[in-house]
Amino acid sequence: MARRVKPPRGRSTRSGTALPETSLVFNVVAKDERTPGVFRFVIQAPQIARKARPGQFVILRLNEHGERIPLTIAHHDEVRGTLTLFVQAVGKTSIEMSRLKSGQGILDIAGPLGRPTEIERFGTVVLVGGGFGIAALWPIARELTAAGNRTIALLGARSKNLLLLQEEIQAASSEVRVATNDGSAGTRGLVTDLLEQVIREESPVHRVIAIGPVVMMKAVCELTRASSIPTRVSLNPIMIDGTGMCGACRVMVDGKMRFACVDGPEFDGHLVDFPGLENRLRGYLPEERKSREQFTRVEECRLEEATPPRS
Repeated sequence: MARRVKPPRGRSTRSGTALPETSLVFNVVAKDERTPGVFRFVIQAPQIARKARPGQFVILRLNEHGERIPLTIAHHDEVRGTLTLFVQAVGKTSIEMSRLKSGQGILDIAGPLGRPTEIERFGTVVLVGGGFGIAALWPIARELTAAGNRTIALLGARSKNLLLLQEEIQAASSEVRVATNDGSAGTRGLVTDLLEQVIREESPVHRVIAIGPVVMMKAVCELTRASSIPTRVSLNPIMIDGTGMCGACRVMVDGKMRFACVDGPEFDGHLVDFPGLENRLRGYLPEERKSREQFTRVEECRLEEATPPRS
């Protein structure tokens, strides 16, 4: 559970700054690498676990000088008081988090945040997951199936070794279909190819939920718009405070400004301004690249200093 700890004298965070003597630290219970560069963390956070619902997320900060990053809650266990989060090591903070080990702690976690996924008995619901976005579909599939829906999960990845949570999604869904770019698992092609097939075969499809890269969600919405199928997408723009105060996560939906942290993260995909969203996501790429490179250089220097010279 989250606990008050008194770190040993002189112990420091990765930033080089010692933690306060009484810090609320969320313990990492378990950690493993599920696909190359994608790590699963089970974290003790009982208060958040009791209130979490499918579709919600948390914002965490590794240490006093760390940035705040949003992560979708892939699973919550109310009995054990744990959250399961997936992290893709692509930026400075996600790379730093990927190097944490079981037994270490995270300085703070805020959540659950955002509006939960609407769970009702719709009928036939198609869940489209691309790459890292598949993790966010897992709790949604489980709850929609339990509510009496026929759930068809469509999973897409570049190759078989990058497919995430296939067994878990199969256990949570009525049916699962897979597409990979290289044909190493399922059918060769894009996950939107599977969606076209399902729309032709299933009559009717009552709802589609898509989570993944923006380009994938945009393509899904173009397909479903033609068939007038209600479609929800989960957006993950740049986010800071998670309370709607900073405005960093603003998106245009139906011509109106919305904040993904408090109005979302799910929106009607047919109303989202995807070109505007794509532009905002590209806004800080140079700064993100510089931060990642600086962190990597510092870590490499530390490893060299810690490595004893050969005799």
